[in-house]
Amino acid sequence: MWQALADPSRRLVLDLLKGGPATTGSIAARLEAERGLSRFAAMKHIGVLVEAGLVTIRREGRQRWNCLNAAPFVAMYRRWVSGFAALPADVLFGLKAHVEGKELP
Repeated sequence: MWQALADPSRRLVLDLLKGGPATTGSIAARLEAERGLSRFAAMKHIGVLVEAGLVTIRREGRQRWNCLNAAPFVAMYRRWVSGFAALPADVLFGLKAHVEGKELP
Protein backbone atom coordinates (compact mmCIF):
# COMPACT_ATOMS: atom_id res chain seq x y z
CA MET A 1 0.00 0.00 0.00
CA TRP A 2 2.75 2.45 0.92
CA GLN A 3 4.58 1.84 -2.36
CA ALA A 4 1.38 2.43 -4.30
CA LEU A 5 0.89 5.75 -2.50
CA ALA A 6 4.49 6.83 -3.10
CA ASP A 7 3.91 7.93 -6.69
CA PRO A 8 2.31 11.36 -7.30
CA SER A 9 0.47 10.12 -10.42
CA ARG A 10 -1.18 7.35 -8.40
CA ARG A 11 -2.14 9.84 -5.70
CA LEU A 12 -3.74 11.96 -8.44
CA VAL A 13 -5.76 8.92 -9.55
CA LEU A 14 -6.96 8.43 -5.97
CA ASP A 15 -7.85 12.13 -5.74
CA LEU A 16 -9.90 11.79 -8.93
CA LEU A 17 -11.73 8.77 -7.53
CA LYS A 18 -12.63 10.54 -4.27
CA GLY A 19 -15.42 12.23 -6.21
CA GLY A 20 -16.83 8.90 -7.35
CA PRO A 21 -16.14 6.17 -9.89
CA ALA A 22 -14.43 7.13 -13.13
CA THR A 23 -13.73 5.32 -16.37
CA THR A 24 -10.20 4.34 -17.27
CA GLY A 25 -10.46 6.60 -20.31
CA SER A 26 -11.33 9.67 -18.26
CA ILE A 27 -8.52 8.96 -15.79
CA ALA A 28 -6.05 8.44 -18.65
CA ALA A 29 -7.13 11.72 -20.24
CA ARG A 30 -6.62 13.59 -16.99
CA LEU A 31 -3.19 12.03 -16.40
CA GLU A 32 -2.19 12.92 -19.95
CA ALA A 33 -3.33 16.52 -19.51
CA GLU A 34 -1.78 17.06 -16.09
CA ARG A 35 1.29 14.82 -16.18
CA GLY A 36 1.90 14.04 -19.86
CA LEU A 37 1.38 10.30 -19.31
CA SER A 38 0.22 7.93 -22.03
CA ARG A 39 -2.89 5.77 -21.71
CA PHE A 40 -0.60 2.76 -21.25
CA ALA A 41 1.20 4.46 -18.33
CA ALA A 42 -2.15 5.43 -16.79
CA MET A 43 -3.34 1.82 -16.99
CA LYS A 44 -0.13 0.63 -15.32
CA HIS A 45 -0.67 3.10 -12.45
CA ILE A 46 -4.26 1.96 -12.06
CA GLY A 47 -3.04 -1.64 -12.07
CA VAL A 48 -0.66 -0.92 -9.18
CA LEU A 49 -3.53 0.64 -7.22
CA VAL A 50 -5.76 -2.38 -7.93
CA GLU A 51 -2.99 -4.77 -6.86
CA ALA A 52 -2.57 -2.80 -3.62
CA GLY A 53 -6.32 -3.10 -2.97
CA LEU A 54 -6.89 0.67 -3.12
CA VAL A 55 -9.01 0.60 -6.27
CA THR A 56 -11.63 -1.87 -7.47
CA ILE A 57 -12.81 -2.31 -11.04
CA ARG A 58 -16.33 -2.79 -12.35
CA ARG A 59 -16.95 -3.52 -16.01
CA GLU A 60 -20.04 -2.30 -17.82
CA GLY A 61 -20.02 -3.28 -21.45
CA ARG A 62 -16.88 -1.81 -22.99
CA GLN A 63 -16.31 0.61 -20.13
CA ARG A 64 -14.13 -0.13 -17.16
CA TRP A 65 -15.16 1.82 -14.06
CA ASN A 66 -12.57 2.38 -11.35
CA CYS A 67 -13.79 2.84 -7.78
CA LEU A 68 -11.92 3.94 -4.68
CA ASN A 69 -11.77 1.24 -2.00
CA ALA A 70 -11.89 3.14 1.29
CA ALA A 71 -11.40 0.10 3.57
CA PRO A 72 -7.58 0.06 3.41
CA PHE A 73 -7.48 3.78 4.21
CA VAL A 74 -9.70 3.29 7.25
CA ALA A 75 -7.49 0.44 8.43
CA MET A 76 -4.38 2.57 7.90
CA TYR A 77 -5.96 5.45 9.82
CA ARG A 78 -6.89 3.21 12.73
CA ARG A 79 -3.45 1.59 12.83
CA TRP A 80 -1.16 4.57 12.21
CA VAL A 81 -2.97 7.89 12.65
CA SER A 82 -5.68 7.66 15.30
CA GLY A 83 -3.29 6.80 18.13
CA PHE A 84 -1.07 9.75 17.33
CA ALA A 85 -4.00 12.15 16.97
CA ALA A 86 -5.29 11.36 20.46
CA LEU A 87 -2.14 12.54 22.23
CA PRO A 88 -2.28 16.20 21.05
CA ALA A 89 -5.99 16.33 21.88
CA ASP A 90 -5.31 15.04 25.41
CA VAL A 91 -2.59 17.64 25.89
CA LEU A 92 -4.93 20.44 24.79
CA PHE A 93 -7.71 19.22 27.10
CA GLY A 94 -5.23 19.13 29.98
CA LEU A 95 -4.03 22.66 29.19
CA LYS A 96 -7.62 23.91 29.02
CA ALA A 97 -8.45 22.32 32.37
CA HIS A 98 -5.29 23.78 33.93
CA VAL A 99 -6.04 27.30 32.64
CA GLU A 100 -9.64 27.08 33.85
CA GLY A 101 -8.53 25.68 37.20
CA LYS A 102 -10.55 22.51 36.75
CA GLU A 103 -9.72 18.85 37.12
CA LEU A 104 -9.91 16.53 34.14
CA PRO A 105 -12.92 14.21 34.12
